[in-house]
Amino acid sequence: MDNQVVKLAKETLARHKALAEELSDPNIYSDQRRYAEVAKEHARMRRGAEMSQELLDAIEEGGEARELIPTAETAEEREFFAEEAQTAEQKAEELTEKIRTELVDRDPSDDKDVIIEIRAGTGGDEAALFAGELQEMYSRYADRLGFKHRTLSSNPAEVGGYKEVVVEVEGDGAYSVFKHEGGTHRVQRVPKTESQGRIHTSTATVAVMPEAEDVEVEVAQNDLEIDVYRSSGPGGQSVNTTDSAVRITHKPTSLVVTCQNEKSQLQNKEQAMRILKSRLLEREMQERAKQQGEMRLAQVGSGDRSAKVRTYNFPQGRITDHRVGVTSHNLEATLGGDLEEFTRALSAKERADKLAAGANGDGAAG
Repeated sequence: MDNQVVKLAKETLARHKALAEELSDPNIYSDQRRYAEVAKEHARMRRGAEMSQELLDAIEEGGEARELIPTAETAEEREFFAEEAQTAEQKAEELTEKIRTELVDRDPSDDKDVIIEIRAGTGGDEAALFAGELQEMYSRYADRLGFKHRTLSSNPAEVGGYKEVVVEVEGDGAYSVFKHEGGTHRVQRVPKTESQGRIHTSTATVAVMPEAEDVEVEVAQNDLEIDVYRSSGPGGQSVNTTDSAVRITHKPTSLVVTCQNEKSQLQNKEQAMRILKSRLLEREMQERAKQQGEMRLAQVGSGDRSAKVRTYNFPQGRITDHRVGVTSHNLEATLGGDLEEFTRALSAKERADKLAAGANGDGAAG
């Protein structure tokens, strides 16, 4: 039996119980921020607490059955107690692995909604068209999983596609599904404008951020510079007769977010604040894990053709993920939102890397 997991199970149960007691105290409702924090943590820990209780019960049952074996008066009784002990111990072993995955290896951001930023990289018009195709691929993948999605901000290109587009995906475990998509995506194909049939290589960069909640990121109003202006479409033509577009600058970090997708200034301001808070949360997470290179800057890289996490080869109908060596020959289905094969392989790699880090004494993440 893994004593580390048993200890963690006891600590998890104690923490879950303490949170439940705090939630039952009527005084907590006077502090809505604290109530939201406690309620969120209590809900997040529920599954782990249930498995922890099952594990401790199985260990106790196995121990009791073992103690009864010497007291058995017949061979049948001894066999019965031995089988009871073996069943309980097998259950405990299975639960140990589940708890290790749930509590030790799990990324604390996995349950969050997600914000995906897609930008055209190297390749001009082709890169913008490819960025649009990636946006459609992620939207279709979200649809397949029953997640909600919407465009928070976009800068369309004249030829189609996007110079930049920001998408929000809402759903249970959305970040755990999309977090591995971050990085430089490379496309190889013959552009429609290519008269000699030569294959060109273009890129788009993807950054994936867990959506920040108000209880996690506090932004002082004095730290913000908010400008409003008239919305514009491709080529700079005005698409709105009122100053509804919003640009927010976070002065301490110099982060700038613009939003013009919504018709009202208030809606655009709300969207921009959501993106800004997620970028600030991601920045904080990046500072906590500089060596892991998990978040936006490490994901995006330089945007060069040579820096890539996945290649989409149209002439051969092939997609290769270079991080896990997985190749699919069904390009059309993948762009249609069938990304499960890649998600499974990348999640397995993440788990293997964490287990290896733990075995090397670095400790598991999460």
